[in-house]
Amino acid sequence: MKTLGIWRHAKSDWNDRAARDFDRPLNKRGLKGAAIMGLHIAQQPIYWERIIASPAVRVAQTIELGAQAAKINPQVRWDRRIYLASSATLIDLLREQEGDPTTILMVGHNPGLEDLIFDLVPDDGSNPLRDIVEEKFPTAAFAKLELDIATWSELEDGGARLVQLTRPRDLDSELGPEPA
Repeated sequence: MKTLGIWRHAKSDWNDRAARDFDRPLNKRGLKGAAIMGLHIAQQPIYWERIIASPAVRVAQTIELGAQAAKINPQVRWDRRIYLASSATLIDLLREQEGDPTTILMVGHNPGLEDLIFDLVPDDGSNPLRDIVEEKFPTAAFAKLELDIATWSELEDGGARLVQLTRPRDLDSELGPEPA
């Protein structure tokens, strides 16, 4: 069995219109969300053998703040292909992981991460967590999927179970949806 963690970067700052998308930092709300979610992920009873992440500034800050809150120093493999990747690209990247780690935490962006969940977890009406993701996979959200495969190269659409979903607002109500 393999376990895949999916962590979307925390809320980014759109105020600097001159900044390239890749260079956008986290906003104040994102700073708090990254720390809370990073601590939550680190407290899970799982060791992430491999962490792969987009090198975009907002992802790097999300991981850094989460690690600081958890007082850990994770080894991250930065992979530019994760930046704004489609689900198909993310699946290809997972299939090619050498050494076949049992657990992988992927940190990146929507819509690719959300679509990855949709592609891997069957839409058979039996998983209320998938229904929540269909409503929205918000910034800083974390999902844990279990896959009955021996190697990552066996990864196929519809082959995962979504067993955990945590949104920032689940841990701190102030991190819930912003008023319209």
